[in-house]
Amino acid sequence: MAIQMTNPQPTPEPARARAVFSTEDFGLLRQAVAHYLHEVQDSPQSVKFSNLYHRLGRLS
Repeated sequence: MAIQMTNPQPTPEPARARAVFSTEDFGLLRQAVAHYLHEVQDSPQSVKFSNLYHRLGRLS
């Protein structure tokens, strides 16, 4: 008795993830972070916001 192999149904590829932000959004976020940097410039968190500002600049 021979075992007959059948081709399994091909599994569909998952849908490609859609971007959450548009290119224009990064410019707006960078502008908002720049404004907020003036508000927190003397606090310890200002370094984190400064780094975020520069990372956003690399994206747009």
